[in-house]
Amino acid sequence: MLLDGKVAIITGASRGIGRAAALRLAREGAKIVINYAGNHAAAEKTLADIKAAGGEAVLFQGDVASAQAAGELVKAAQAAFGRIDILVNNAGITRDNILALMKEEDWDAVIATNLKGIFNCTKAAAKVMIKQRAGKIINMTSVVGIMGNAGQANYAAAKAGVIGFTKSVARELAGRSITVNAIAPGYITTDMSAAIPEQAKADLAQKIPLSRLGTPEDVAEAVLFLASDAANYITGQTINVDGGMVM
Repeated sequence: MLLDGKVAIITGASRGIGRAAALRLAREGAKIVINYAGNHAAAEKTLADIKAAGGEAVLFQGDVASAQAAGELVKAAQAAFGRIDILVNNAGITRDNILALMKEEDWDAVIATNLKGIFNCTKAAAKVMIKQRAGKIINMTSVVGIMGNAGQANYAAAKAGVIGFTKSVARELAGRSITVNAIAPGYITTDMSAAIPEQAKADLAQKIPLSRLGTPEDVAEAVLFLASDAANYITGQTINVDGGMVM
């Protein structure tokens, strides 16, 4: 298996892309630390599915926007499995509105989870990886961070920040054989996109060269690639998983 014996922390792993990544990496032999903020039932389902497939996993509840929680997450991973080989910074939220009507607390909440959360978790996990002189860090950005989107100034700003953060940290950690890359999903069928009306989804699909919205599993395959030895010479990059939407 591609990740036999590796340990992966995945934030926001109870649902959507995080859940799909947790299941995919577990199938390739990785031991998974499932981080989630509040949906315990969904996290338990991810845990049960991994164990049913013969994998190993543990749960850790915590808000990655908190530096203390991020540090405790890393300590929990070490306590459970002894090391950290892979960090998938996936946790994210939306608080959409046009700029004129956007509340300050909605701006702050999105920046705190989607950008500061990645800073918190990366900083904590990197200390372990530096000592190991090895590691893979995978940050979830979005095509919205590349092209922008009306009504999502907070989300786009956070996701654009993730790309800059990824490149900077990739330069800092390269000397310790730690790679840092980002994935930019397009429109993916998750709980986050469930509120989009069906006709709007059909209209979106017409604008995508592959003529469909993506699935969490599409993104999980990219996570697996970047987490594997096949990507050892790739760092500081952003891979679009968007059906050709922004090419």
